[in-house]
Amino acid sequence: MKLVNIPISDFEYTLPDDRIAWFPKEERAASKLLIYREGEIASAPFVSITDNLPENSLIFFNNTRVIEARIIFQKPTGARIEVFLLNPADKTSYEQSMQSNNSVAWECLIGGASKWKPGQILEKKLLGEKGEAILTATYRRKTEDGFVIELAWNNPEYIFEEILRFAGNIPLPPYIKRQPQKEDFIRYQTSYAKTPGSVAAPTAGLHFTPEVFKALEKKGIGIQYLTLHVGAGTFRPVKTKYANEHTMHSETFIAEKSVITALLKNQGRKVTAVGTTSMRTLESIYWLGVMIHQHPQIQAHELRVPQWMPYEEHYPNLSAKTSLEALLKWLTENNLEHCYAETEIMIVPGYEFKICDILITNFHQPGSTLLLLVAAFIGDDWKKVYEFALKNDFRFLSYGDSSILIPKRNHQAL
Repeated sequence: MKLVNIPISDFEYTLPDDRIAWFPKEERAASKLLIYREGEIASAPFVSITDNLPENSLIFFNNTRVIEARIIFQKPTGARIEVFLLNPADKTSYEQSMQSNNSVAWECLIGGASKWKPGQILEKKLLGEKGEAILTATYRRKTEDGFVIELAWNNPEYIFEEILRFAGNIPLPPYIKRQPQKEDFIRYQTSYAKTPGSVAAPTAGLHFTPEVFKALEKKGIGIQYLTLHVGAGTFRPVKTKYANEHTMHSETFIAEKSVITALLKNQGRKVTAVGTTSMRTLESIYWLGVMIHQHPQIQAHELRVPQWMPYEEHYPNLSAKTSLEALLKWLTENNLEHCYAETEIMIVPGYEFKICDILITNFHQPGSTLLLLVAAFIGDDWKKVYEFALKNDFRFLSYGDSSILIPKRNHQAL
């Protein structure tokens, strides 16, 4: 793969405000489904999704859970300070942070930062089923992209995950210009969400219900879960003229031995990624294996997939099988069932997919990195897909309708 100049202007389209879904549909699976299959386009109800998936294939869901990442504090003067959590600071894992029962440090964005001085402590009184707690926020330091804030509370009966449920709000996407409502706490969350850490939902999964899962199982489709914590950078607009000038955000994912084993045991079966985050995780797992194949003595804290790694010629073009076997061997030798890693991978046209055959995804913003990923997967036909969606009243963005994209197979079989 070779990276070339890709003008962002080639991935712009006009998205009228009335095509954006400001609220979820009453029923999760009541959305429409656009079906793209090797150049042909049709529409159907989302509940027919299983009919469009191959028998005995594998389907991967991102089971991250959206945390209540927006916390409003009020200074004695009345000024409001908004703390928007991004990720744990100082290399603390999400799991450790969420289970803490006294204090945590997070990298954050701050609304009203000019009104908050380093060392100054803000307070918020909370009342839950385990009694009262006082949550304090202390401004520690400025970082390149935000601030490090220490959050502490005086009731050890609460772990941080519980504190957030009382103190925070669901972080709706910036283009949904309204305050969160009661239904958002349920609907801006997949029905299978498990591992807390995301500040944005893996929205392709919002349509799936227990009934749809039963239909998948009945057809013999193997259901697998993986975890990538979606960061606020997923909404960061591309402001550069060319895609290769954009700095991609970093996100934490978990490479599970069970996921790698499932891929290796089911060689030859089609792989469906539910959402761009699942696709990004699966492809990052491949590149993690490539890195470990080259550097078998690499340490766990060094596991990171750089933005342009797939396009750098000095990395070998391994088969998916060889890459996954290298990663599995490394995990086994280090007595690990899983490992945490960072990915900055940016998937743009010209990328050669190593794991994924089918993508289920919503409709994305013009000129976004997510649209670039779709274009990498189905080529210039993304224009046909989006033109069809606009002409046929599909709802766009996070709470919008769904699509299933099935291009001709474009990667080597496991």
